[in-house]
Amino acid sequence: MRIMIIGGTSGIGLALAGRYAAQGAQLALCGRDPRRLQGHALASSPRVSVYGFDIADTDAARQAIHDFGRDGLDMLIVVAGQYADAAGLAAQPALGPILVQTNIVGLVQAFDTAAELMRQQGHGHLVAVASIAGLLKDYPDNSLYSASKRAAIAICETYRKALAPFGIAVTTLVPGYVDTARLRELNGGDAGAKPWLQSEADAVRHMSAAIERRAARCVFPWQLHLTVRLFNLLPTWLRGLRKK
Repeated sequence: MRIMIIGGTSGIGLALAGRYAAQGAQLALCGRDPRRLQGHALASSPRVSVYGFDIADTDAARQAIHDFGRDGLDMLIVVAGQYADAAGLAAQPALGPILVQTNIVGLVQAFDTAAELMRQQGHGHLVAVASIAGLLKDYPDNSLYSASKRAAIAICETYRKALAPFGIAVTTLVPGYVDTARLRELNGGDAGAKPWLQSEADAVRHMSAAIERRAARCVFPWQLHLTVRLFNLLPTWLRGLRKK
């Protein structure tokens, strides 16, 4: 099994990589800063290739996918993503286009490139990690991050329909809060106040199980999913009171 993980040098992506490495997969771990892997056991594994690029750099991403995929590409997992809340975007408006380029344009370009290779070989599996924030219905002043993840979920659904005739599966992973180093960083070093917070290990179990059964979509945890569904039933003006 040959698997490329964009966003695989830290967090959930690296945790998934560890699971697949244990199964004997040939891996390509990609990230903006490959130095994050220094000292990690996977960095010295002969079954692991490391690529440094930003998914928003479509030329670099395409080159890396073709390089690793020249010997076959069974699965592409896109974990890479940008986050910015309303306050961050107000302070740094330039973050908005970067978020869009990463969460939407980068995903499309990576899927396009991988799908091209997979169509030639007659099989493959595309996987994207979105966010439960993307299940929130649109409403005035809804966050750009939520909108980008809603777009990512729709993109996956579109590719799923388009690629099904070619034997290529598409799985959308839609997690709630996962206790990663990045989430802790965004919350002053402690993400414990987040509702239904999951460990990385629990999240990886959910994700890998969904990938193995080639599920169309996997949303978890169910408690937060139910909360979002109930929130979507509120009147638009009431949803607009939600803190961004």
